[in-house]
Amino acid sequence: MAPANPSAAPETPPVGATGVLVLADGTILWGIGYGAAGAGVGEICFNTAMTGYQEILTDPSYAGQIITFTFPHIGNVGANPDDMERDKRAAIGCITRELPTAPSNFRSVQTLPDWMAAQGLIGLAGIDTRALTRRIRDGGAPTGVVAHNSEGKFDLDKLLMLAQGWPGLEGMDLAKTVTRERQGAWDAGVWALGKGYTSPLPFRGGAGGGVSGSDAALTDRPHPNPSPEGEGLMEKPHVVAVDYGAKDNIFRNLVKAGARVTVVPAKTSLEDIVALRPAGVFLSNGPGDPAATGDYAVPVIKGLLERNVPIFGICLGHQLLALAAGAKTVKMHQGHRGANHPVQRVGGDFADGVVEITSMNHGFAVDASTLPGGVVETHKSLFDGSNCGIAITGKNAFSVQYHPEASPGPQDSFYLFEKFVGGLG
Repeated sequence: MAPANPSAAPETPPVGATGVLVLADGTILWGIGYGAAGAGVGEICFNTAMTGYQEILTDPSYAGQIITFTFPHIGNVGANPDDMERDKRAAIGCITRELPTAPSNFRSVQTLPDWMAAQGLIGLAGIDTRALTRRIRDGGAPTGVVAHNSEGKFDLDKLLMLAQGWPGLEGMDLAKTVTRERQGAWDAGVWALGKGYTSPLPFRGGAGGGVSGSDAALTDRPHPNPSPEGEGLMEKPHVVAVDYGAKDNIFRNLVKAGARVTVVPAKTSLEDIVALRPAGVFLSNGPGDPAATGDYAVPVIKGLLERNVPIFGICLGHQLLALAAGAKTVKMHQGHRGANHPVQRVGGDFADGVVEITSMNHGFAVDASTLPGGVVETHKSLFDGSNCGIAITGKNAFSVQYHPEASPGPQDSFYLFEKFVGGLG
């Protein structure tokens, strides 16, 4: 089937069409469905990464979104449990130029369509993804419904009403829908070929067991408070990580940088965080409007700043730190999503002008023009000049808009984990 062009798609399904994308403005794009059957509504965005489709589809920051992959060949290496960023899908579905081919990779245990079907992810192939990407770039991210029916039967009026009735991401707090519901210690380090997810060096109270996969690393037992006694056990700074929809690889990199990590839900109170006696607090990435999540997150972050608790934030965590410092956030025209975004270090401790190639996924941004006195812009995008990092003067508190843990993407920015954990003493 020829790729469907967004400017000229018939309302009558062509022969063989088993999938459709219906935009809120009435545009209909026919294609071939794969993965799960059904229909899902959300914001249509695009991602320019060439690798890591499984990590992207399980990144909780994509909650409420349908991802258009600009790279035409998606699914070539299949799917496996180790490449999931959480233990379940986050996105609504995805749109691809080509149908996924049979996987060719020794790590593959499942085809991408079979994995997507098990995860409830809807796929749509045969779409002119370059034309759709241009439409998003020029007109902004639209609302739409992606649907898959093996018999090619669709109620277009119903799908259009579903698309037009979706309120959009502005004002939507999605962090509360994707956060972990329980507190626990995170034990697993980064993945290594032939070894899976490595366990950290032992800490007082018992070493982490051998783990692999996603939530296998999150245990109910709390991390013990370190004490000067001990024979040969490594003392590590205790980081409390607030999960607003975190990618697991962030926790793995905190462990790699030398921290022992306790993960807490998004709505954990200031008192409960302080009771854990953190050496520092990490604010994670996540989906939705930061101003909405800020209703409960910002007072907690302000309390941590008042107590001079060191803070490191990524993505949504960056935006929430900025809100707590007095800045504002804005909805972006098309957002930044990909693994090749250039960011320059421009201020504070990062004023060396070095350019990092980064992985990004965000549709909201900190408005640099609203940064108050005492808040320094440390990083900016070389694509559009938007803010990509801040530091608060007189505090050990900083954040970045991009993803230094990559997964997928470049590893230019791991130094940020070392800077944060190394500065905790």
